[in-house]
Formats: sequence, C-alpha cells, structure tokens
Amino acid sequence: MKNYKFKINNLDCANCAKKIEDKIAKTEGYKNVILNYSTLKLSFETDKENPLNEIRKIVQKMEPDTQIVEEKKENTKTENESKKINMEIIRLIIGIYIAAIGSMGVFSNELINTLCIIAGYVILLFKTAKKALKLLWKNHSLDESALITISCIGAYLIGKQSEGLMVIALYEIGEILEDKAVNKSRKSVASLMDIRPDYANVIRNDKHIKVAPNEVNIEEVILIKPGEKIPLDGVIVEGSSMLNTLALTGESVPRRVEKGDEVLSGCINNESVLKVKVTKKFGESTVSKILDLVENASSRKSNSEAFITKFAKYYTPIVCGIALVLALLPPIILNQEFNTWIYRALSFLVVSCPCALVVSVPLSFFGGIGASSSVGVLIKGSNYLEALSNIEIVVCDKTGTLTEGVFKVQKINAISMSDEDLLKYAAYAESFSNHPIAMSLKEAYHKKIDSKKVIDTKEISGKGVEAKVDGKKVLVGNDKLMKDMNIKYDKCDDIGTIIYVIVDNKYSGYIVISDKIKDDSYEAVKGLKANNVKKLVMLTGDKKDISKVVSEELELDEYHSELLPQDKVKCVEKLMLEKSKDGKLLFVGDGINDAPVLALSDIGVAMGGLGSDAAIEAADVVIMTDEISKISKAISISRKTMRIVKENIIFAITVKIAVLVLSALGIATMWSAVFADVGVSVIAILNALRILRVNK
Repeated sequence: MKNYKFKINNLDCANCAKKIEDKIAKTEGYKNVILNYSTLKLSFETDKENPLNEIRKIVQKMEPDTQIVEEKKENTKTENESKKINMEIIRLIIGIYIAAIGSMGVFSNELINTLCIIAGYVILLFKTAKKALKLLWKNHSLDESALITISCIGAYLIGKQSEGLMVIALYEIGEILEDKAVNKSRKSVASLMDIRPDYANVIRNDKHIKVAPNEVNIEEVILIKPGEKIPLDGVIVEGSSMLNTLALTGESVPRRVEKGDEVLSGCINNESVLKVKVTKKFGESTVSKILDLVENASSRKSNSEAFITKFAKYYTPIVCGIALVLALLPPIILNQEFNTWIYRALSFLVVSCPCALVVSVPLSFFGGIGASSSVGVLIKGSNYLEALSNIEIVVCDKTGTLTEGVFKVQKINAISMSDEDLLKYAAYAESFSNHPIAMSLKEAYHKKIDSKKVIDTKEISGKGVEAKVDGKKVLVGNDKLMKDMNIKYDKCDDIGTIIYVIVDNKYSGYIVISDKIKDDSYEAVKGLKANNVKKLVMLTGDKKDISKVVSEELELDEYHSELLPQDKVKCVEKLMLEKSKDGKLLFVGDGINDAPVLALSDIGVAMGGLGSDAAIEAADVVIMTDEISKISKAISISRKTMRIVKENIIFAITVKIAVLVLSALGIATMWSAVFADVGVSVIAILNALRILRVNK
C-alpha cells in the first residue's frame, strides 16, 4: 500500500474532522486514516490509484467549503488565514452597522428600518446559513451552523429581532476569536518545530543549484552556508563549523563538527561553509521522521480525548431532542404561550454544541507534544503524554543511559601475544558494531581497520561477538562467554568492564574498559524524585561490583546486575506488579537488547543520541540527546497538560450544564447561551495555549 498525505483547508470544526476521519476509515480500500485537526493534515494508506478525487468527494460532502490539496511542501505560514479572518471582520462590522441603523429607527420610514434589520440579518447570517444548507443538502445532517441559523431565524419570527441579531453577531465574533486562537496555537507549535528546511543547495556539474530537499539523491553533495538549515542527513566531506541543534534536540550549546562527522537535518550551520554527502533521502531524514512523529501523534488518542469523542457523539443529538420537547410539550401541557417556550428551546439549541471540548482538548495534547519536542523529547502519542503524568516507577539501563557510554581502555593483559596484537584482534572483531565498548576498542587501536580481513561476524546476545580475523576465529566477550566455551581463563577482579579475548579457541588475555557516570544522571535522579517518582531502579548486564558503585553513587532505590535481555524482561514484569492501579512504569534504554523491555513497559524511552534504531522504533518516547534529565521535563509538561485539560473539561461542562438548566427555566437569555458556546470555547483554547510556555 502507498501512503498519501493531503492538506485540508477551510476546516474549522474539530468534531467535523473526527467525522471525516471515521468516514474515510470506513470506506473500503483505506487504512491507517489520520486527520489531525491541529495541523489540518490527512494521511492514509491505499492501493487505489489517484485517490484524491474520491477523498475530495467524501470530505466535501461532509464539509462543503473545504479544499483538499496535495501536500508537496510544508508551509507553516498563515498569511491566507489572516486575510480570511480580516475579511470576516469587515463583513461583521458592515452587518452590525446596518442592523444597528435599522434597530435604532434612524430612518423615519419604518419599512426602510425593517429592510436594514433584514439586510443586517442576511449579511451576518449568510455564511453560517450557507454552510448549514450545504451540509443538510449533501450530507442530510445538522451541525452547529444549523443550530445557530434556526435559533436566529426563530428569534426573528417570534419578535426577538434584536436578540437574534446579537446572537449571530456574538457567535461570529466568537468564531473569529476562536479562529485566531487556533491559528495562534498552530503557529506556536509550528515555531517550536520549525526545523523543516525550505531548500537545498546541491552541487551538480560544479554548479550550486537550489532545489527542494526531496529532489536531492543519496550520494549527492550539498552546500550548507552559514545561517542555513541542514536540509538532509549526511556526512561532512569538506569544512568544519558549529551547529545549532536547539530546534532538534533542545540543547542550547552549539556542537563542533568537522570532516567525517555525521550531521542531522534540521540543525542550523552557525559558522563556516560545509559540504555534506547525503546519506538519506528527505523522507527518511531525521527532520522528516521527527515532524511525522509529532504530527501523527494524534493517532494514538488519550483516555481524555476518547471520552470527549464519545461525549460529543451523544451529547448534541440528546440536547437537540430535549430542545424540541421543550418547545412543544410545556405549552401544550401547561397551556402557555408557544413563543415563550420556543425562545427557551432556541437558547437551549445555541448551548448544545460541544466545541469548547472537541477543540481545546486535542489542541492541549498537541501543544503538550509540541512543547516536549521543543526540549528534545519526542512523544509518539497523546496516550503516552497522558501516561507520563502518572509515572510511579522509573527503570533505567546503565551503560549509555546513566553512564557516558564512552568507554576508555584502561588496561591490556595479553597472554602468548603482545598487548598490541590482543587489542588488534579485539578491535577487528568488534569493527562492525556501534556499541560503546566496540567504539572504545577501535579508538584505542588508533589504526585503520581493513574490513576485508573480517568475515562471518556474529553477535552473541548478552555475551559478546564472534568473527574471523585474518582467517583466525576470534571471540570477544564477558565471562559468560568464557564459561559457555569451556575455556580456562584468568578471572579479572578490576573495577570496570572486562573484555576477554579468545583466538583459535585459546584464551589470549583480557582488556579492562571503564565507564563514567554522566553529570546529567545526578540531575535526572534529583528531578525524578522532585516529581514524586516513588522508585528508581537500574538494570544492567554489567558486573555486580560496578553496578553497586553506580547505584550507590546516584542514590538509586534498587539495582539488578549481570542480566541478559530476557532477565531484564523478568525484572520489569515483577516491578509492574508493584505499581498502583493507575500508576505507570517507565523504562529508559539505548541498545538493541533493550527493545523487548521498552515494548513491555507502560512507557518505553529511548536515548536518541546514541540509541539504536531498534530501540527508537520500539520506544514510546525518544530523547534526542543523551540527557536522561529531560524525562523530568517531559513529566512536568505532561502534568501541566493534564491539569489544563481537566480545567477545560470541568469549566466547559459546568458552564454548559448551568446555562442549559437556566435556559430551560427561562432565566438565561440567548446572550448567555452564546457565551456558553463560543465564549467558553475561546477561553478554553486560550487556556490551552499556556502549555506552550516551556522553560528550556
């Protein structure tokens, strides 16, 4: 199946967006349908050729004024939206002015005054009524626009012309304010994630050509000038500079890069001209993956969002039914005037739309995900953002997570060969691995490794590696490997990671490699305890004595050492039983062997800097740096998001229920009803914007 992405313009209803998503998902041939109201992007998978026409028919049947266009290039600018809002303001002013002239009886001729009132009605109500009629004609359904239209026309017919005018005027003002608030939110999130490059300077035939990033091929060389964003992942082939990685990682300190270093798309070149050989196509680049991750995070709904979706589905039709009963039954049973109860029913209708909830709640979660991204923490779904607020137990890997993972060879003890030869065999055997231990061996060797001399490389999970080097069978690993091979060896009791080497089935010596606790780990532990995390646990395959030193130094609650991948799984399963009903367990790791545990945990966190692709794929949260302390920031953002979501839910439901009751009793006017609808929506959206205030 092929993946398609479209942009839907003029979609201004979150509830309608959900209905469109459900409709396409139920259409035969479409899978993984996601319509993100926060970004107005529709994505799906299908085998159908050129599905745009069919999608356009489905969407425009439900929302006639929408425009569906292919997503060729990201554009975060909102000039069109601003122009559209300005035109709406002009229309609103003209309509209110003409209606006011008629209502105040400026003209001596009553007919002219009446015509002015009608003209004001037409100008103010035209857009809303047009939308309602289109939807009724094409989709045979009613939405908020229909409710407002019925209420305003009904108010005019029962002699409440001035109130009807004020209802539509206040509703339109509220719609404009809501559009502005939503656009502001989108702009704010876009600015937080403003990492997508607009162009690439590719070198072709000794000329610099400015092209779209998706038109650059792998192996081509691109030129990055000072101040420009790096458009594609690659390796520097010429030049050195300082890179600003803030937008990508949340790290404010620039990073020095030079020839041979890998660079990631989305970073900004600060100093000198760089020439970079492209290693990944635009769709596979870091910047694309990050933005896709953030934008599609809405596909994994939180419990709060699921509640709002169900609430909106049943709430509006029920309220409409009650309004109809309210308009008809009391006058008949109580023998009262129909006008009084029709007026109350119309006020009831105005309140019925749940926009405050269906807009503000998803927007709050999207803002929380955007805020987390701005500090270098990528959260793959609203459900994980919600879960982060309930973290009780944090479990960490040691190497590369709590420690630097930058190992240094401290000691070489060779038998029957020179220390240099022992290091050579170990470095060659580990030459195809990116594990920190392997990197330290290669670094210590200081010579270029001829990869042609290494064949049949095989990883022995939790124990080491096997390879043929210059025709000799070489095994490099821990003491578990030695025992499995039944090789007699000199056990080393030094503090550090001990690497034993076997050449042609003979014990050849050992290498001591030491690691160091990250400075950031101390801050991480402090931050997690400040966030009331009940238990901090370290799981590692390293030796007990090393693990004990690290655990005591960091003041962890518990540690388990000398673990194989399956042992880590068992430990996490036991820890899962210790948390409360609503409590969550979070695991942080960076290696391939952590992938099973990451998948098992309530929330799996991968270290994106040194982390493997497998770990990042299995994780629910990705830290784009090697700073574990950012988990505390993510938890803080999560709790702030959930606090604002609950505030909006309680506020919106309380006000609506109060006004509904007061409308039914004849106490509340249509003015109150408009506030309960649009006014509450605007307040809730503005409250949601507070999430974007992040201290980096």
